[in-house]
Amino acid sequence: MIRILIAEHLPLVRRGLLATLGAEPDLRVVAEAGSTEEVVRAAGAAEPDVAVVDLDLPGPAVITRLARQAPRCGILILSANPNPGQVRTMLAGPALGFMSLCVPPERLIEGVRQVAAGDRAIEAELAVAALQCATNPLTRRELDVLRIAAGGARSTEIADELFLSVGTVRNHLSRIMCKTGARNRLDAVRIASDCGWL
Repeated sequence: MIRILIAEHLPLVRRGLLATLGAEPDLRVVAEAGSTEEVVRAAGAAEPDVAVVDLDLPGPAVITRLARQAPRCGILILSANPNPGQVRTMLAGPALGFMSLCVPPERLIEGVRQVAAGDRAIEAELAVAALQCATNPLTRRELDVLRIAAGGARSTEIADELFLSVGTVRNHLSRIMCKTGARNRLDAVRIASDCGWL
């Protein structure tokens, strides 16, 4: 019997996962949680074999804490809008699986069984996209500039916040666009976000 923890902040989605997974004879949902604190408590008390975790619960923090609290528990991540960068980041950490919330129920069930066996469970499209996503070419300072630019800040505001000259900020932005192949700042932010660099 595979013992499962469902970690999902939306009650309706959590109930759907509970119904889907609980209907299988070899799967048993032993705990469900809607917040980071509930996940950590439930993982310690219920000792699940697999945790099915929505990445929006809120993100990497819950994964790290869950892995510390229950090191023998396999983690299968679900995301409503997965991007290649998220897949790469999560699978480089403690997670064994990553799937979209749009995955068919039978594929999710199969994924839970794979993770319980210690195997990887990744949707083929997500795996290909993650492999095609380039490694981060940006320096730490360029990432700082781009993060602030992502909030809509102008060059002068970025310069003030990072204690740089406006010319240096413009140079950083120019290099960022060149390295990412972006047409403009917004495009650079989109590319960096999609690849999980921000």
